[in-house]
Amino acid sequence: MADSRHTKLAKVLVQYALALKPGDKFLISTTPAAESLLREVVREAARAGAFITPRIALPGIQEIVLRESTEEMLTQVQEIERYEIGYFDAFLAIQASSNTKAMSGIDPQRLAKVGAARAEIQQTFMSRSASGALRWCGTLFPTQAHAQDAGMSLADYEDFVFGAGMLHLDDPVEHWREVDREQARIIEYLRQHDTIRIVAPDTDITYRVKGRTWLNASGRVNFPDGEVFTAPLEDSVNGKVCFSYPAVYQGNEVEEVRLTFEKGRVVGFEAKRGYDFLKSMLEMDAGAKSLGEVAFGLNYGIQKFTRNTLFDEKIGGTMHMALGLAYPESGGVNQSAMHWDMVCDLREGEVFADGELCYQKGKFII
Repeated sequence: MADSRHTKLAKVLVQYALALKPGDKFLISTTPAAESLLREVVREAARAGAFITPRIALPGIQEIVLRESTEEMLTQVQEIERYEIGYFDAFLAIQASSNTKAMSGIDPQRLAKVGAARAEIQQTFMSRSASGALRWCGTLFPTQAHAQDAGMSLADYEDFVFGAGMLHLDDPVEHWREVDREQARIIEYLRQHDTIRIVAPDTDITYRVKGRTWLNASGRVNFPDGEVFTAPLEDSVNGKVCFSYPAVYQGNEVEEVRLTFEKGRVVGFEAKRGYDFLKSMLEMDAGAKSLGEVAFGLNYGIQKFTRNTLFDEKIGGTMHMALGLAYPESGGVNQSAMHWDMVCDLREGEVFADGELCYQKGKFII
């Protein structure tokens, strides 16, 4: 018997986040661990009239490919991938890992080369998303591996995940519509300003956003959600930032990342642990040392760091910055094969918009 929360999540994903309609070509990517949610998503998608392609990745396969392939094999983009990225109308990625550290033993230089080779796929994906030709959503199905990362039992982690999506409510969609309205109010304020300065322990950083578009993340591209974000003017970022939480990327964890920016580029970087991986990622390509995203986390139902960016970047009272690729719909033009979100606690910080205090103790005060 299916968990009723799986059924409710499937309905929210299909009807609200992706808004599937008859004839949509729909790709679902996940692992066997998410079987119960996958069944419910397929059921709802079929009822919506979509043409469904489930893609189920077996644990360990990607690790074998990365270890055993030649460099030529790793950096070759298959024609079928190019075709698919232009074919589907909707895409759902369900994280459901049995080992979140599976890639941590792979040579970072190898990972960087794979990422650089796939830049064209990433850019096509982003372009189609920005134009509305591709609707997509990322979510997570609770597994023992994700629960262990979060320091929770599986039962407690399930409650955390489904609670963050407000699936305990009779009408979670109405909750997310209310989130959309409140975040729209914040965006209306931010779009009238240009220079943003963020001050927090070991952090004093400034960027400009004139002419850029602030986007409202309210449960359609990620689920759960809760942030507002944009791309800074590429040459406008100056100052230093210390990311309070470990930065997690491709199964690797880097602690206490400190970055120094001048005219939009990283000119200095430190890490308490994971320095070599950080260095490799920053050297991936020309755009990896510039910011593609700046954002504020506004989901106050998420207060615990879980080592999963889907949740951690949404923590109410935080901001995050992403090195690398910008979302075209924000107006950003930075290109990179990487998009690495790093999270900074602002509950002891302040934010100024054109010199005006607008955020204090983890909340906007506008």
